[in-house]
Amino acid sequence: MKPNRQAGALVSVVAPIFNEAKVIEQFVEEIRENLRSPQIQSRYELILVDDGSKDRSAEKLDEMAAKYHAEITVIHLARNFGHAAAVCAGLDHASGDAVILMDADLQDDPSAFAEFLNKWREGYDVVYAVRTSRREAMVKRLLFRAFYRTLSWIASISLPVDAGNYSLMDRRVVEQLKSFPERNRYLPGLRAWVGFKQVGVPIARRSRYEKATRVGFRRLWRLAMNAVFSFSYVPLFVFRIIGVGTVGLSVALIAVALYHKFFTGKAIPAWTSLLTAISFFGGMNIIGLSVVGEYVARIYDEAKGRPLYIIDRISKNV
Repeated sequence: MKPNRQAGALVSVVAPIFNEAKVIEQFVEEIRENLRSPQIQSRYELILVDDGSKDRSAEKLDEMAAKYHAEITVIHLARNFGHAAAVCAGLDHASGDAVILMDADLQDDPSAFAEFLNKWREGYDVVYAVRTSRREAMVKRLLFRAFYRTLSWIASISLPVDAGNYSLMDRRVVEQLKSFPERNRYLPGLRAWVGFKQVGVPIARRSRYEKATRVGFRRLWRLAMNAVFSFSYVPLFVFRIIGVGTVGLSVALIAVALYHKFFTGKAIPAWTSLLTAISFFGGMNIIGLSVVGEYVARIYDEAKGRPLYIIDRISKNV
């Protein structure tokens, strides 16, 4: 079915929220202001997902739902299931012809909505933000830069560099994403894997309203691992090469030892070299097993078949 991309089409904005009580009102007002601008010319809905917040986010979201009635739907998850699960909950409940996915910490600039929708109406099925700048600590910026470029290099599909979750997706792209059964999700990778007609739009990432981030190193590491192990077999390939090289080196060492034993009679001092070799290759074996373990753990997660999220309640005032 041909998607409706004309004026009056329904646009859904999906935003996962975790402990953002300080800025929820500002976020909602800014989103509404941009969606009601003459450039948009579309109907809209906001799907806000409370991912088990511990502050007053749930109360603030219910207040927004009561204030703006049918414009806002709030999905309260039973606990904190993580950013990817909250995104999926939002996508599952969005009914728009186009769906805009963004974060609620004010870093994603909603003034890009008009350009997103212009590209969509030109025929693009996915319009994603390419971050031209990041206002974060230098170490964090360097780590993100290295991550995106490394992932793009090792991935089995073409992944855009510096493109996060902030994007617009056509309804048919959203339906494809909803049909995926996998649990360990890296949305920018899945979005690229789906295909269709995609384009990037350069957008500067704004400063977070406070320096403290809601996503710690542990969660960032997990996200990076999901991206690498979901879209690349390079880690396995690297250790396959190491294994072949190790066998070759072992054969060469054995040949040298046998040669001296049977032909020259020279003893080969081996305590230091033997200990070094055992430590090195033992460490490489452990690393290799951990790489295989990452893939196996993901298979185990898929085999359990648990739902991505559980909904506590939904707030919507019609």
